[in-house]
Amino acid sequence: MIQSMTGFGKASLQLPTKKITVEIKSLNSKGLDLNVRTPYVYREMELGLRNQIAQKLERGKVDFSLFIEITGEETSSKINVPIVRGYINQLKQVVDGDETELLKMAVRMPDAMKTEREEIDENEWKTIQGVIEEGLKNIQEFRVSEGAALEKEFLLRIANILSLMNQTVALDSERIETVKTRLKTAIEELSVNVDENRFEQELIFYLEKYDITEEKVRLENHLNYFIETIAGTEANGRKLGFITQEIGREINTMGSKSNHAQMQKLVVQMKDELEKIKEQVLNVL
Repeated sequence: MIQSMTGFGKASLQLPTKKITVEIKSLNSKGLDLNVRTPYVYREMELGLRNQIAQKLERGKVDFSLFIEITGEETSSKINVPIVRGYINQLKQVVDGDETELLKMAVRMPDAMKTEREEIDENEWKTIQGVIEEGLKNIQEFRVSEGAALEKEFLLRIANILSLMNQTVALDSERIETVKTRLKTAIEELSVNVDENRFEQELIFYLEKYDITEEKVRLENHLNYFIETIAGTEANGRKLGFITQEIGREINTMGSKSNHAQMQKLVVQMKDELEKIKEQVLNVL
């Protein structure tokens, strides 16, 4: 079954002093375009994180975000007591004031607060990785669901092309007779003697150029191959793109050979159905 490159996954976990939230969004892209946002303390884990995401999602424009919300008393920012006291003493030399007011002024001064760099807790990181895995699982399930919708769309469009192709083939005998009649009328209007055997030979040669039997067979094969590929288990967006190119070639050749107004209308409709397939193939993993 095919998967879409469009998806969204989210997972969260509440720890004693913090809440961990993972959000993953993806859109279609030729390759893997990965944007990772994590708190500064986890930046050194980013390379491994990128590999983890790449193995699961393979392709797409992916935005990954890891949020850490402190919910307990734990904080990495602390008052720099010696600095604040120094500011208060200096302020007292400048102005007489209430201690509380001087403190309010002092904590706004540079370096009044100091941030202690947290060290990564290995056990906590293993817990975070579990949340990440859950988020990746959720986005993969989303992609599978979107892929099922795409598959229905593809099967409908392929069936439409096949039906239009059969209608085109059904008009073939009528088209051949029309061409024969038009050529014979043109010869008669010239009022010249024509060797009937030679005329028949030339007519057969001429009509062979407009024969669409090979195109019909190849187009049918390509349509069946497209359906088989959809049912495959491997990522196949690129392969489907190549098959649509081959389908397009056969439809274009039919159009150039048709030389018949109604057949050309059917060919235009086939092209329209194929364009709708091409637009959606870009979303397939």
